[in-house]
Amino acid sequence: MAVYTQVSDEALAGFLAEYDLGEALAFKGIAEGVENSNYYLETRKGRYILTLFEKRVNAADLPYFIGLKQHLSSNGFPCPEPVMGRDGEALRTLEGRPAVIVTFLDGLSPRRPNAKQCRSLGEGLARMHLALADFKGHRENSLGPSSWGRMWDGRGADAEALQPGLEAEVNACFERLKAARAFSGHLPRGTIHADLFPDNAFFLGDSFSGAIDFYFACTDALAYDLAVCLNSWAFEEGNATDASRLEYNFSKGSALIAGYQSVRPLEAAEREALPALCLGSAMRFFLTRLADWSSTPAGALVKPKNPLEYAARLAFHRKIESAEGYGA
Repeated sequence: MAVYTQVSDEALAGFLAEYDLGEALAFKGIAEGVENSNYYLETRKGRYILTLFEKRVNAADLPYFIGLKQHLSSNGFPCPEPVMGRDGEALRTLEGRPAVIVTFLDGLSPRRPNAKQCRSLGEGLARMHLALADFKGHRENSLGPSSWGRMWDGRGADAEALQPGLEAEVNACFERLKAARAFSGHLPRGTIHADLFPDNAFFLGDSFSGAIDFYFACTDALAYDLAVCLNSWAFEEGNATDASRLEYNFSKGSALIAGYQSVRPLEAAEREALPALCLGSAMRFFLTRLADWSSTPAGALVKPKNPLEYAARLAFHRKIESAEGYGA
């Protein structure tokens, strides 16, 4: 979350007049994140989050995202629920941006997840997949395998500038992915979050209390969502001077997988595909980070994330031959 678009007092008052929430008692920007403008909002009716969608989000996708969260909420899965205005619509315009108010979700995001939290996260991810099994919305994964070659094209020199030999490593990973059948469509598919990093999950103690930021959600292999989580939850971060020093935490990874399978057991094909799914997930985040890293000017307010953290994950996954390598 972040703030790119400022909201004046007058504009906010006019916006809230379209709801039955009362006047704003508290209103402040939320600094975390990089995608949209987010504000904490408190009225006499309760606490909320106001989101203004910035240009990177396709406005045509917004009804899908809103419908997804409405579906999850109606099925008892904890996530921010869109608030309807007096006209029965959740989506409207504020300061020239599409905007929505959602309910506030209690909990904290773990800075360094432990194994208990990883297991609970796995359970929550599987519950989310089951809750979305009858969701009618569909959205292609715009950052799926078909986009990776295009994102990599012309970026080899950028990779080499970060780490000598990285271009060859990435090319080898592409060859490994081409040889795999993980993305051929034979795996169970459905609606996935696709970005359930620790900062998008809330906990009360060690118990998962909900998920936020569904703006990369799409229709894809369910086990790909698990792979995204293994990449973002089960690796120990490197130090500030060497992002390549990452290690897979087997205890966290196995706990996450066990939690998921306690709710939705993986099929044999999903287990077989897990190494390629993890490699593909790491490729997706490496490439988007590399693009941001290469195109962000020096001195920019938003600092891009280091691609080498995901280069290290690529190197790890290329050596894994089976799901057992992750603790499955």
